[in-house]
Amino acid sequence: MAEVRLEQITKSFGALTVLPDLNLTVPDGSFTVLVGPSGCGKSTLLRIISGLEEPSSGAVMIGGQDVTLDEPSKRGISMVFQSYALYPHMTVAQNIDFGLRLARMPAAERQARVTEAARILALEPYLDRKPAQLSGGQRQRVAIGRSIVRQPKVFLFDEPLSNLDAALRTQMRVKLAQLHQSLDATMIYVTHDQVEAMTLADQIVVMNAGRIEQVGAPMDLYDRPQTAFVAGFIGSPRMNLVPGAAIGQPHAETAGIRPEHLLIHEGGRPARALVVETLGADTIVHADVEGIGPMTIRLTGDNRLLAGEVIPIAPQPGQLHLFDAEGQRLPDPVATTFQRT
Repeated sequence: MAEVRLEQITKSFGALTVLPDLNLTVPDGSFTVLVGPSGCGKSTLLRIISGLEEPSSGAVMIGGQDVTLDEPSKRGISMVFQSYALYPHMTVAQNIDFGLRLARMPAAERQARVTEAARILALEPYLDRKPAQLSGGQRQRVAIGRSIVRQPKVFLFDEPLSNLDAALRTQMRVKLAQLHQSLDATMIYVTHDQVEAMTLADQIVVMNAGRIEQVGAPMDLYDRPQTAFVAGFIGSPRMNLVPGAAIGQPHAETAGIRPEHLLIHEGGRPARALVVETLGADTIVHADVEGIGPMTIRLTGDNRLLAGEVIPIAPQPGQLHLFDAEGQRLPDPVATTFQRT
């Protein structure tokens, strides 16, 4: 496996600069997820790492070697795309084996690699089937198997689960996590889905408008977002972001409080439930809070609120996040009690 290092990468398309002077280190053996909204530059960055795009300036280092001008086939990488790109007339085994045959690898070694990839991905029962006979999740596992057999230094994934339904996405997230554990491989994964980022990554890179907002472990970003953008992007339901002055924090442009850190508390702000979502373990309340406006509250599932009910809410102590006018994190406040106006 190998460390990936990006040094002062820029990328422009004509007069449009989509990546301005970006630096990033992906540790050897890490599962690093690039996450951000559509158009933030994450897929462009992945294509630059793969060699499918050339940077306007800067260097791409893989395993300590400068590969900026190398062809994709010379970089020791393997890429899994959103589309499965399987050959419909070939069996699962033939699809997995295809790249090895092109490389003229001896038949015995090819067979050993295909067998091992099928074992890792639980594809042994399907090796003689054609892609049309497989589910979406199984097809994606075949595409991943085609990457495994090449034994690359780095695996690249470009939104590989976006074509799957919710249940299959959950199953495949587990498979990918197990794959990383079994291979101990360097993996770089692009998604717009922050749930995928939180569940898969040991390092998350949050991107916004071509720039890196924050890099860190999932819970570091969740517990201490360094910008208002990261605060609002990481977490589901998303963090409530309100004017600081509205909750007695006039030195802060924006105050953030996660839905699960709003508690029913006598003397708190009245919150009128507008919509109540009962999810079993959780109850999500979309409320209008007096003097503040719309906020989302996450309660335990045994709270049986109805739309129109009013409850008093207050933030859990130590769970308020403050940001300045530029969206940068401020020191934590001493007091976190909502003050009624």
